[in-house]
Amino acid sequence: MSWSGRLAALLPGTTAADKEGTEPDPRFSFANERTFLAWSRTALALVVAGLGIVQLLPPFPGVPIGRHLLGVPLIALGAVLAVVAYAEWVHNQRALRHGKPLPRSIMPWILAATIAGMAVISAIVLLLSATR
Repeated sequence: MSWSGRLAALLPGTTAADKEGTEPDPRFSFANERTFLAWSRTALALVVAGLGIVQLLPPFPGVPIGRHLLGVPLIALGAVLAVVAYAEWVHNQRALRHGKPLPRSIMPWILAATIAGMAVISAIVLLLSATR
């Protein structure tokens, strides 16, 4: 399937019209929705944290772009998580409807890798500002 076809399959109209398979147990649908909402809250928290760092944190001495090095990746991660959370909700809902196993989630890996990268960037910015 092409990228445009995959993207089109995620649109709200196509997910609402997905009548194939059987209606899953509402408990599983609600659990899938709660998981989506939890990832959405995490995405929102990352965006707000990134904005707070860029706008409210005092500048680092000797590292003028330090706040942006810390805040912008968090904002970008929040945006990515919001989109991926919706895509995973759609894929999980379709798997539930068709009685298939749930697809593996890449969300924990994305979050863990970015947070680890942010920790390294934070340490570098702090060390650079401490030496000046």
